[in-house]
Amino acid sequence: MQQEVRAFWVTAPGRGEIRTERLAIPVDGEVVVRTVYSGVSRGTEALVFGGHVPETEWQRMRAPFQDGDFPAPVKYGYASVGTVEHGPPELVGRSVFALYPHQTRYVVPTTAIHVLPDTLPPARAVLAANMETAINGLWDARPHVGDRIAVVGAGTVGCLTAWLASRIAGCRVQLVDINPKRAETAAALGVEFADAEQAAQDADVVVHTSGSPEGLQQALTLAGFETTITELSWFADKRVSLPLGAAFHARRLILASSQVGTIPAAQRARWNTTRRMQLALDLLDDAVLDVLITGESAFETLPGLMATLTAAPGETLCHRIRYETSDVPSAG
Repeated sequence: MQQEVRAFWVTAPGRGEIRTERLAIPVDGEVVVRTVYSGVSRGTEALVFGGHVPETEWQRMRAPFQDGDFPAPVKYGYASVGTVEHGPPELVGRSVFALYPHQTRYVVPTTAIHVLPDTLPPARAVLAANMETAINGLWDARPHVGDRIAVVGAGTVGCLTAWLASRIAGCRVQLVDINPKRAETAAALGVEFADAEQAAQDADVVVHTSGSPEGLQQALTLAGFETTITELSWFADKRVSLPLGAAFHARRLILASSQVGTIPAAQRARWNTTRRMQLALDLLDDAVLDVLITGESAFETLPGLMATLTAAPGETLCHRIRYETSDVPSAG
């Protein structure tokens, strides 16, 4: 018996559908995972859904278990939480996270799953990939005890970055965003909020996560002398114009990229992606982070939902996908 499963595919820029596929037959060293939740990584997935991945990045931007090729048809995603149904006895029944697209069941190597801490609810674990990005971003930014830290952009990654930074002793952290409603989120996280006009100048560390050129321009204005602005946003095929002819050189500012696909050099000798992901899962064991999950929808709604989140995300931070129906086995 070979089981049929369902998966979400981007079929053309701006369009998606749920397709039926055959579940691969697991071999030694592999597990079958039944998906319970997945998370929509709204920034990157919106760019993929809209067909905005530049051709030069088609290979580098591949997700670990992506099927198809950019721009479409492509099965893309990397925030899946499920239960191991088949595999080594010590893993069967365990809740796990995997960097897998939106699909009802899947087969992956045992090395590709990360067992959730016993106290971490699977519903919150959909934030794991975002937390991993925030960790990597702070490793790149290298804040120190007592620093004044500005995080520009209160999306999911920005909120997680500010929350992590606020736990460094003596640091004053401001989460900066043009949306005043993000002040409620910041307050829930215990982080100071400021709009663009109120944000404190002369920051020791600036992290940009807004995904907008205007946000990056704002980040430059907040940086103190010889400060590094660490860029976590990915602009895909969007061109960005910056005022580098103003005080950029006189203040000796540095604009540095951060990308979660590579562990920063300062950590690389001791850390790997498995250790980093386990840290991300451990850090998610705090109920305050539930504030970052702003909606939940059934898997079957994904085609329309992705179109809506791409065109008009509204107040969405992380949107959780719920898997309720079982797949029907079929002969094959």
